[in-house]
Amino acid sequence: MEERIQPRGATVMKPRSTRTGRKSVVREYAEAILVAVLLTLIIRTFVIQAFRIPTGSMENTLLVGDFLFVNKFLYGARVPFTDLRLPALRKPNRGDIIVFQYPREPKRDFIKRVVAVSGDTVEIRDKVVYINNEPQEEIFARHSNPRILSREIRDPIIFPNGMGNRDNYGPYVVPDNHLFMMGDNRDNSDDSRFWGPLSTDLVKGKAIFIYWSWNHGKNRPRLSRLGKLIK
Repeated sequence: MEERIQPRGATVMKPRSTRTGRKSVVREYAEAILVAVLLTLIIRTFVIQAFRIPTGSMENTLLVGDFLFVNKFLYGARVPFTDLRLPALRKPNRGDIIVFQYPREPKRDFIKRVVAVSGDTVEIRDKVVYINNEPQEEIFARHSNPRILSREIRDPIIFPNGMGNRDNYGPYVVPDNHLFMMGDNRDNSDDSRFWGPLSTDLVKGKAIFIYWSWNHGKNRPRLSRLGKLIK
C-alpha cells in the first residue's frame, strides 16, 4: 500500500471551521456598521443635519411638517464639548434662513430669517421693516393680522423694554457679533423683537432645501415641496 508523507518543512493546513468563518463575517459586518455610524456622526456634526419644522412662524416660506437639511459647514461648525468652531466660509448675511439655539433655552432649536447684522439699525414702521433707514422689500413676509398696533402702545415683553411693539419697533442698533432674527410670519413669531439679538455663537447652520414634507391636516405628503430650495 502506498503511503503518503508530508514534505519536511511544510505546514499542514487544517480546514477552517464553520464557527471561525461565522465570526469573521460577523466582525466584517460590525466593522462596516461602526464605520457607517462614525461617518454619520461626523457628517451630522460638521457638515449637514436634518431638522423638522414644528410651528408656523416661518409660513409661507416653511410649513409645519417640512423636513429640511441645514448646512453646518458654511458658518463654521462647532467642535463638540468645546467652544471652538471650524473656520467659516462666510458670515451670515441678511436674508439667510438659519437654525440656531434659542437664547432663552439653548437646548431648543429655532429657525428664523436674518433681518439685520452687526452695526445695522433696525426699525419697524407700521409692519414695514427699515434697515439703516431704508425700507425693505420683503415678498416673503406674511401678515396674518391686519391690525396695526400704534407706536404709542408699549408691549412689556418687547426687547428692550419700551422699544414699541411687534408692528412699530425701534430704532435698535444690532451689537457686534449678533444678528437680528425675525420669522416670515411676522404676526406670529417669537423672535428678536421679543428676546433680543442673537449671538453668532448660537448659530448652527443655514437651511438649504426641503427633502420631505408632510401635511398633518390632510394626512398626506406635499410632493410639490420635495427638493425645494429655501430662500
